[in-house]
Amino acid sequence: MNQRTISRAVEVVGIGLHKGEPIKLRLEPLGVDAGIVFYREDLALTIPLKPSNVVDTQMATVIGSKNSNNQTGSISTIEHFLSAVYAYGIDNMRVVVNGNEMPIMDGSASSFCLLLDEAGTTEQEASKQIIRIKKAVEVKDGAKFVRLEPSSTVTFDFEIDFEHPVIGKQSEFYSFGTRPFIEEISRARTFGFARDIQYLQSINLALGASLNNAIGLDDDKVLNPEGLRFDNEFARHKILDAMGDMMVTGHNILGAYSSFAGSHKLNHLLTVALLSDPANYEMVTLDSVRSREFAKSFA
Repeated sequence: MNQRTISRAVEVVGIGLHKGEPIKLRLEPLGVDAGIVFYREDLALTIPLKPSNVVDTQMATVIGSKNSNNQTGSISTIEHFLSAVYAYGIDNMRVVVNGNEMPIMDGSASSFCLLLDEAGTTEQEASKQIIRIKKAVEVKDGAKFVRLEPSSTVTFDFEIDFEHPVIGKQSEFYSFGTRPFIEEISRARTFGFARDIQYLQSINLALGASLNNAIGLDDDKVLNPEGLRFDNEFARHKILDAMGDMMVTGHNILGAYSSFAGSHKLNHLLTVALLSDPANYEMVTLDSVRSREFAKSFA
């Protein structure tokens, strides 16, 4: 299997979660070995996708850098979009935005899947490079953990436990594939508690948050009139987040991811720990691992 880019440029406009302002997103094809590159159009700022460019993980995964005028800029909430990029196996693409965050769309990755479907994919004249896990890597914070382990297949296993009557303890196990992602994971929305949203908006954050782009919860129920899309939508969204956070490495990963109560912070620390020791992984071509199952999962 060769590297992939998109077949043509596409764009969409959506609301930014934190500023509540319209954000234009444009996707453009890039050549072989270019990687996934973000670009702040308003600052003429290029931000290559790599763990060392992650500047914040408190409420979302945020990447940033400086432009030629030494002006610092960042792009927030990249993880939902990147989960779709991971699922579609795209290696090279420029992601252009005109603000400091990605559009939140409906709080899931389904709109980004539709955008990538519209763009189409093109195989390029170079073998697809992937990260193969060679030894287990784990990051812990008390009982919370995130882990990558060697595996001949790609899986994501996530368990959460919230003291809330709607959420409680739930889990999801996902065997990687583009079609299963679209059907089982991409539609799972982010979620937030009404009490937290009220505080965030009082300090000029989450100004774009609404029941149109998140699952809202009060102390005992879901506030969205349409209810949940899946019984365990919360756990499924955590897998969506994890896929996007793993894509910050710039590559698909051949290995098994698992987590209990993981977060963007722990996911970022996991990617840093993974890449910090060459004994943990190797860069290989997808063809060299001779995994027809893995290659077929991108069909």
